[in-house]
Amino acid sequence: MNEAVRALVDKARRYLRSAELLRAASDYDSAASRLYYAMFYATEAVLSARGIAFRSHRSVLAGFGQHLVKTGDLPAEMHQWLLDAFDKRQIGDYLPVSQLEDRDILDLQVKAVAFVDRMERLLDED
Repeated sequence: MNEAVRALVDKARRYLRSAELLRAASDYDSAASRLYYAMFYATEAVLSARGIAFRSHRSVLAGFGQHLVKTGDLPAEMHQWLLDAFDKRQIGDYLPVSQLEDRDILDLQVKAVAFVDRMERLLDED
């Protein structure tokens, strides 16, 4: 794993820890953002390790489906987790009044941890 890929994985892990602190402080909007970005950076790490890069979030999300799910490397369920995390981040970042609750973030947190773990294992397998 090269230095840039390792840095993305480390950042993903750091964001998972930050999200836990934010959830504990009932800052659900910020926790959703950190969890999404943890998944996003883990995705970028795998794609980058395979020589694939995109310029936008939506392109990375589509690239996940094209280069990791359609190839059979990862289950489609994980793509849905990433899309759901993106949606929750959008809600948290752009709506003036929070609509996210602890149960939303706890569910997202469980999935984000499993997501980052699986992405790191995929990197180790490559």
